[in-house]
Amino acid sequence: MTRILNTTKWAVLALSFGLMAACSDSGSDDEATKPAASNDPPPAAQSTLAAAKAAGKIRIGYANEAPYAYMDSEKNQITGEAVEIARVVLKRMGINEVEGVLTEFGSLIPGLQAKRFDIIAAGMYVTPERCQQVAFSNPTYGVGQSFLVQKGNPKNLHSYEDVAKQDDARLGVVVGAIESEYASKMDIPVDRVVVFPDVVSALSGVQAGRADAYAATAMTVNDLMKKTATGDLEKADPFTDPVVDGKSVRGYGAFGFRKDDQEFVDAFNAELAKFIGTEEHAKIVAPFGFTKDELPGDVTAAKLCAANGQ
Repeated sequence: MTRILNTTKWAVLALSFGLMAACSDSGSDDEATKPAASNDPPPAAQSTLAAAKAAGKIRIGYANEAPYAYMDSEKNQITGEAVEIARVVLKRMGINEVEGVLTEFGSLIPGLQAKRFDIIAAGMYVTPERCQQVAFSNPTYGVGQSFLVQKGNPKNLHSYEDVAKQDDARLGVVVGAIESEYASKMDIPVDRVVVFPDVVSALSGVQAGRADAYAATAMTVNDLMKKTATGDLEKADPFTDPVVDGKSVRGYGAFGFRKDDQEFVDAFNAELAKFIGTEEHAKIVAPFGFTKDELPGDVTAAKLCAANGQ
């Protein structure tokens, strides 16, 4: 009983002291030293463009496909039409260094979205489907299609229609490339479309007979022919571009940015417009096989994103 009473007494005393302390703390130094509440919004995250300018460098994703973007083993650096244009334009924007991130073509858009790099510099065609996922710059080139085939073109393949008509003809494409879409729209069965991870694998696939033709841009096939000395392959000549939704396709390549980097795209386009078609531009892209015939003219990303069938 005594233990219970003593416990109660101490509890009452503790409560009393607590109440006194609470009353005396109403104007305490601790309260006075607390920072005043601020109605200012939290600082905004730095944009990709601002971060790149501050760092003086940026990462670009590429798929090792000449002549657009590839590793030059002799110089141990990435180069190509897209890479060299990017270097010039970005330098004019105050970004002096370009760091390449090698990625399979089909993983370029996911890699961009995951922020593994900040620009796709791979000669990627602008299509309405891709425009749903990527903000494109205006194009730097326009080009048609071609086939790489075995010497003598055994199955006489000069168009997508030729492949579709022959039940045993197999068409090679690179994963994620526009050629898969062309094959589908030209009614080539899926089981006769052989998907390769990259250009080198596609070339080897045609050599080994796993595919009867490799479909790519005319620029890609031209470059492969220059670098292939075995003599067992050739470019299908003549070649007829596929007609999709009533239009003969001509692909337009551009740089890809994240959708929330429109400020970056606008700044990039402003410098790009001053560069494309100049003597400096012609000199830079000539080593990669580009001429005035590949200039994009007045075609813009907005037109391509709104177009049907490309």
